[in-house]
Amino acid sequence: MTQYTCFKAYDIRGKLGTELNEEIAYRIGRAYGQIYQPKTIVVGCDVRLTSESLKQATIQGLNDAGVNVLDLGLTGTEEVYFGAFHLDVQGGIEITASHNPMDYNGMKLVRENARPIGADSGLKEIQALAESGDFNEVQTKGTTKLYNILPEYIEHLLTYIDPAKIRPMKLVMNAGNGAAGHVVTALEAKFKALNIPVELIKIHNEPDGNFPNGIPNPILIENRSMTSDAVMAHQADAGIAWDGDFDRCFLFDEKGQFIEGYYIVGLLAQAFLLKQSGEKIVHDPRLVWNTFDIVNEYQGIAVQSQSGHSFIKEKMREHNAVYGGEMSAHHYFRDFSYCDSGMIPWLLAISVMSETQQSLSSLVENMIAKFPCSGEINFKVENTQQTIQKIMDHFAHQNPIINKTDGISLDFGNWRLNVRASNTEPLLRLNIESRTDKNPKPMQDYVGELTKIIMS
Repeated sequence: MTQYTCFKAYDIRGKLGTELNEEIAYRIGRAYGQIYQPKTIVVGCDVRLTSESLKQATIQGLNDAGVNVLDLGLTGTEEVYFGAFHLDVQGGIEITASHNPMDYNGMKLVRENARPIGADSGLKEIQALAESGDFNEVQTKGTTKLYNILPEYIEHLLTYIDPAKIRPMKLVMNAGNGAAGHVVTALEAKFKALNIPVELIKIHNEPDGNFPNGIPNPILIENRSMTSDAVMAHQADAGIAWDGDFDRCFLFDEKGQFIEGYYIVGLLAQAFLLKQSGEKIVHDPRLVWNTFDIVNEYQGIAVQSQSGHSFIKEKMREHNAVYGGEMSAHHYFRDFSYCDSGMIPWLLAISVMSETQQSLSSLVENMIAKFPCSGEINFKVENTQQTIQKIMDHFAHQNPIINKTDGISLDFGNWRLNVRASNTEPLLRLNIESRTDKNPKPMQDYVGELTKIIMS
C-alpha cells in the first residue's frame, strides 16, 4: 500500500508531484467526507499556482463522498476557519503551503466550529483511508456552490475595534503577494466608509503565486527590510507583514524595527485585560517572563500550553481563555472560535495605540528592556534528543528549575532557556531570555555559550 509522506503533526504538506498531487488531494477529500460525513463544508485556497487545481481535486473527492461544498475561492486560512464556525457547515479545508518553498503545497483541515484536525485528532485516520483507497460508494453525490465569505468576515473583524476611538495613523501593509491582499483592500474600503482615519500604504498587495518578491515569510530576517524600509520612507506609524496564508502577522514599529512575536503576546494580553480583568491568557513555554509580568500587572491569569496550534486551541477551550499567543506570531482568539488570525492582532494593536495615545515602540520598549530575548535560533543537529541531554548535563551543577511542558526549559533565576525539537522540520529550536533587573550578562554571551555546547 502507498505511504503518503505529506501528513504532518498538524496539517498536510509536501513536495508537489511526488508527495502531493491531484490524485492524493482527491483521496484526502474523499477520506475526509467518508470519515466525518458532514452535510456541507467550506473549502478555500491560497495564491500558489497549484492551489486551485488541488482545491478542485479535493472538492471532487468530497462531492464523491456525498459532501456539499461551499467554494470560498482565494482565501487565507482564517477565512476558512471563519466560514467553518460562522456558517451552517460542519468543517473546512484550506489548500495552502503557507511559507514553504515554491515547489510545495498542503492543506489545513478543521471540523465543525473550526476544531483542528491533527495527528492525534483524526488526521491519521484520514491518512490511512486515503492510502488504502477503501472508499464506499454513495447514493447521492454532493454539490458545489461558490460562496463569497469576505463581507461577513470583514464585519466580524471590525467587532475587535471601536471605530470612533481610532486615532489618525498611517500603516504600511505588506501582503507579500500572498492571500492577505484582498482583505487589506476590503478593510481599506470599510475604513473609508466608516470614516476611520487610518491610511493604508499597500505594498506587494497583488496576489501572485510566482512570488516575485520572494516567499512571504517575515520570520526570516532577510525578508523584513521591504516592510521596514517602507515604514521609514512613508513615515508610517507601524508596518504589518504576513506569511502566505496570513494566519501569522508580524509588526514593525514607527522606526521600522521588527518586534519579536513574544512582546506582541504581551501587548495583546494587555489589550484584552484592559477591557476585562480576570480573564485567562494562554501562552507557549518558549519565552514566558514578559507574559507573566503583563498578565499579573493587568490582573489576568496566565495558563501555559505546549506549542502548536492544536494544543493551544485545546487549552484555550478547556480554560475558556480570551486570548492565546505564541512567540512564533500565531495569535488565537476566543471570539474567533479559538482559532488563530493574522488580521485581528494588528487591529487590536492600533486600538491600544489609539486608546493609550502611545506609539508602538513606546508600548513595547519597557517589555524589551526588562526581558531581553534571543529570538528563536535554529540549529541543524544529528540527534535532537542527545543534544538536549548534553545541554541538561552541562547546566546540571547550577540546579536550574526544569520544566518539560515542551522540550526542556531551564530557569536560572536571572535567565532561562527553552530548547525543543521542531515538529515540522529537522531542527533544534533555542530561545533564551533574561531579566535586566537581576543584572545578567549581555544576551550574546548566553547565545555564544549555548551555540558552543550545541555545535560541539
